[in-house]
Amino acid sequence: MFGTTLRCLALALLVAAPIRSAPRPRKVIGVSLLTLQHQFFRDLRTGLEEKAVEYDWDVVVVAGEFDASRQARQVDDFLARHVDAIVVAPCDSVEIGAPIERANKAGVPVFTTDIASTSRLGKVVAHVASDNYAGGRRAGALMVKALGGRGDVVLVTHPGVTSVIDRVRGFKDVVANARGIRILAEVPAWGQRARAAEVVEDLVARLPEVRGVFAINDDSALGALAAVTAAGKAGKVVIIGYDATPEAREAIGRGHLYGDVVQYPYKIGALTIQAVRDHFAGRRVPAFIPVETGVYTVEDARKGK
Repeated sequence: MFGTTLRCLALALLVAAPIRSAPRPRKVIGVSLLTLQHQFFRDLRTGLEEKAVEYDWDVVVVAGEFDASRQARQVDDFLARHVDAIVVAPCDSVEIGAPIERANKAGVPVFTTDIASTSRLGKVVAHVASDNYAGGRRAGALMVKALGGRGDVVLVTHPGVTSVIDRVRGFKDVVANARGIRILAEVPAWGQRARAAEVVEDLVARLPEVRGVFAINDDSALGALAAVTAAGKAGKVVIIGYDATPEAREAIGRGHLYGDVVQYPYKIGALTIQAVRDHFAGRRVPAFIPVETGVYTVEDARKGK
């Protein structure tokens, strides 16, 4: 009878004991960025990673380095690793469609950051980026102010990415109203400093009347500055950049660049991870999550901003 009592007590304790479920595996987010050569994307990466730490997630970050085919392989690798979500800053806004479509078929949600997809293929949950059209308008306003509303300018661009297309459109809309400003050329440098230096060197030689350069990122602006300086036209050609990286801010403070549109890449990265979390939680996520832009000029540098 004593043994029976012990068995009954043990059974009662077993029934009363809380059931412990196996720990949930950490979520893994695969990220493929345009590049990690630029300070902008390094800051965006930090925003992604630090926000993911709050949620106890793992983030795997790679970069296509301007190669759409390489980026497509990276997305396929994420699918093979069964990541929980994918974040992409496309190397090409059209070519990214097919990899996104493959992720859709695999049931893996996709988010874009900084650069959107314009492909008819594939569907993203949300796009998080600066309001680049508004940023382009800010750049245009800086150019109009710097030139007093009159002068010939050239644009150093990066074809195939939506963020650049939007900022160029905003810039053009503003300078068109100045009437006295003409855009003589648009040349691609793909956001790379060495290429920007080469194309601007050629432009200032062929078009000596150029008085302004709008460069779609700071690497392009600093490349343009190198070319203008080498041509002996430092201080004679207004250069407007985009991003406001520390190196560009220093050049603005010295009067070498006229000004920059400010982006907040850390915030873009953090908001992207927030959008992923909201999606996992079943919350409605806006298709586009815009991040404000600002401006930085020599006056801001003098104020120590």
